[in-house]
Amino acid sequence: MLKKFIVLFICFGIAVNPLLSQTWSIVLHGGAGNMKAENFTREQLDEYRNELKNALSIGVEILKSGGSSLDAVEQVVRYLEDCPLFNAGKGAVFTHEGRNELDAAIMDGKTLKAGSVAGVTRVKNPITLARRVMEASPHVMLSGNGAVEFARTQGIEIVDSSYFFTPQRWNDLQRMLSREKMGTVGCVALDIHGNLAAATSTGGMTNKRWGRIGDAPIIGAGTYANNSTCAVSATGHGEYFIRYTVAHDISALMEYQNLSLNAAAEKLIMGKLLKAGGFGGVIAVDRKGNISMIKNTSGMFRAFARSDGSSSVEIF
Repeated sequence: MLKKFIVLFICFGIAVNPLLSQTWSIVLHGGAGNMKAENFTREQLDEYRNELKNALSIGVEILKSGGSSLDAVEQVVRYLEDCPLFNAGKGAVFTHEGRNELDAAIMDGKTLKAGSVAGVTRVKNPITLARRVMEASPHVMLSGNGAVEFARTQGIEIVDSSYFFTPQRWNDLQRMLSREKMGTVGCVALDIHGNLAAATSTGGMTNKRWGRIGDAPIIGAGTYANNSTCAVSATGHGEYFIRYTVAHDISALMEYQNLSLNAAAEKLIMGKLLKAGGFGGVIAVDRKGNISMIKNTSGMFRAFARSDGSSSVEIF
């Protein structure tokens, strides 16, 4: 009967697979922090909104055309890495020594495979390297010079360290700001095949020292995806997200306590994390396409779109 159904549609020139859902969702973030609207010009806010919309449209087109959630999250994060407004790739903050050390991770909710890189200094798009670690190596995480060597074997673009220099980030370091500079980027998505994926990329903290690594490349802390529950990408004070394994804990609350996505995210971000003194937020999507964008800071660059036509770009 199913074969006849498919043949009927093909005969009328309609290539439809009745086994596929038409539901998809995508959420992205560009970092969180205690920022105020009055600290930005109207032009700056418009620029942020436009770049978030541009990144979102890349993911939407992939998902609408039946592409995979993995492709969607990678390509969205690549775009944000290339945008100097955010603390990832081109716009990465500087370490105490005046370098850019980049971290990224990606996870496939269907297979629970994951790849991440930490402390890379010459890879133009760390998120693509993280995906290659997942798909072309037996490992989950590579770091430093070893990660760069692996990138070369994979034909991934290597750049001179000067590529990452932006005056704004350099001035942030020179002023020795006491607060962390937000701007980590991430994306989560559900595709029409029912598969979830998550990706996160960051330059870490302004003025970080001693090879510090945050939560973004740590699977289960800042990045996690599982088809049975949800996909999560986090942004904020990484040490707290690591200690409380925030991304995985949201999934675990859904799996073992049967909480909804939003209830689980709120319990972590507005409860456990906030009580511990950790700040930041998460973007997440569950296996039904529901989304969550929970933060305990005054602002988080974020955007979402769904197959039902709803979409939004928000900052505060």
